[in-house]
Amino acid sequence: MASGLTWQQLRDLKLSELTDAADGWAVLMRRADVARERVDGDMSGKLTKTQESESAESAVKRLKRLSENYHYIQTEAGLIRGTLDGLATELAAPQRRLCDALDDLTSLGYKVNGNGSIDYPAGGKNAMTGDAIPGGSVMGNNGLIGAGNPGQYRDANGMYDPALGPDAPQLRSPNPHRARAQDVADRIAHALSEACLIDERYSSALRELKAVPGLTVDKKTWANVAGDVTAVGNAAREYLTDQVLDKSPAERKEWWDHLSREERQEYITAFPDVIGNLDGIPATVRDEANRANLPLVIASLEGQTADGAQDKLAGLKGIQSKLSHDSKPPMYLLGFGTEGKGRAIISYGNPDTSRNVSSYVPGLGTVLDKEFAEDTVRRAYRTAKGAQALDPSSASIVWLGYDAPGFKDVMWTTNANKGAPAYNSFMDGIQATNENEDPHITAIGHSYGSLTVGTAARQEGGIPGADDIVLLGSPGVGADNASELNVGKGHVFVSSAENDPVTKLPAKKDLLGVVSPILGIAVAGGHDIWFGTDPASREFGATRMESDDGPLPLWLSGQGPTPAHSGYFDPDKNRSAADNIAMIVAGRADSITTEAPR
Repeated sequence: MASGLTWQQLRDLKLSELTDAADGWAVLMRRADVARERVDGDMSGKLTKTQESESAESAVKRLKRLSENYHYIQTEAGLIRGTLDGLATELAAPQRRLCDALDDLTSLGYKVNGNGSIDYPAGGKNAMTGDAIPGGSVMGNNGLIGAGNPGQYRDANGMYDPALGPDAPQLRSPNPHRARAQDVADRIAHALSEACLIDERYSSALRELKAVPGLTVDKKTWANVAGDVTAVGNAAREYLTDQVLDKSPAERKEWWDHLSREERQEYITAFPDVIGNLDGIPATVRDEANRANLPLVIASLEGQTADGAQDKLAGLKGIQSKLSHDSKPPMYLLGFGTEGKGRAIISYGNPDTSRNVSSYVPGLGTVLDKEFAEDTVRRAYRTAKGAQALDPSSASIVWLGYDAPGFKDVMWTTNANKGAPAYNSFMDGIQATNENEDPHITAIGHSYGSLTVGTAARQEGGIPGADDIVLLGSPGVGADNASELNVGKGHVFVSSAENDPVTKLPAKKDLLGVVSPILGIAVAGGHDIWFGTDPASREFGATRMESDDGPLPLWLSGQGPTPAHSGYFDPDKNRSAADNIAMIVAGRADSITTEAPR
């Protein structure tokens, strides 16, 4: 529904009333948060510890329902606050431009009519008669389709074209007042059109923010809240872009540092999906926002079947289960989403306070599902445990911030090319938020993920902050030599198990030669594999870490098609590789064991 905002309403709009209303909702949000904490801590918490009876259990259940009500109030009040604040902020610019245009109109002595048209006086002289050229009226053109501006004078693309309108050279009025009036009328029309579009966006979001009847807060309620979060985020996208989205991770960190405690909490509550996935925001903040948003997204996926929704639901429930238990090292949810094949970024250990931070990119077939939550996440946990045994100030991250390829796509670099910029942005954020003067950062790529890491490393400037690069079970990284990865040859480490077939995939031309010898293609020699020079070869120039051979593939071992390929992080399957990974992550690369390159 189009906005009915008039220029008079925009002129007279008191934006302070919107911000005051936003502040009022913020007060309600904070009070609900305090009340919830009191119910959880001072009431149900103490009751659980001190009382053991059926009546106590019943009281605790009722208090839990009350806590959920306060949580719901806090979340919805925060969303309303964010919507009102974004509306007031975005309307400020068009209102200012409108008022500037009206001030110019006053100084010129012209009259603006209710419909936005402007009357201008007679002026100039008729060359034939010497009489003053009559005045007239003009209507503004803002160049936007569907914004209430006149439909005439448009080119083939529907945009306003001065050459077709009243300002065309052949039609230009010799009355000097007309051009001035047209300029002001256009500015008024543009300001009003922009304000109407903003009003429509936020009005649509506000209409979504309606409490469901009754006091029961259940899965359906939280699914509704998830839709509210999306609606508010979409409405405020331009506001957030101006505030923070269009900034570098370092600039976002500075922006966050300058917010008050209350402002930070308001952003977390109103835009948890944005703050939780924003590179440059501190890890504890991202974790808080994502933990708040996780049950909402889980509720929204219940009953859905399209786009792998049930796999994503299983993955998110698995992550939620892990988050509900204390772990050592502690677990941080640094990002998640349902786009594509799913997104999840999990750290064991705080990457902002740790001196040593690693970020592992998984490869072929990795999606957000139950297996990811149970197995892929465990790889980061094992790396963190191993590194912390050497230096307690270590954190290990698994980064599924891209669509890893399936079997149909794994032969191509497309997914790596798309994932590399996102990985570099994340690593730039890690560099920006780490509190140590000179943190030691390790980029780890496994399987196809090594190609993603290699592609990121070959971008201008390399992987932000990376000191070392570890390539595991790699089919190639798109480079011919380790020096191309921008950390120096001596800081690129490779582990290739003897029984890992992925590390021995033939080059494309060789594979074609085997499959179709009738084409006359010769089998290539040397160390070319699928995505370039074998990283474990002498020609590549990296340091080859010692690795156990691993089980034989396929039916020869009875452990699946490529068991050696998945064992690098597991001390029970490949002790040599797991220990070497931990030493590099902990900054002890000089202590690793090596083996001869291929």
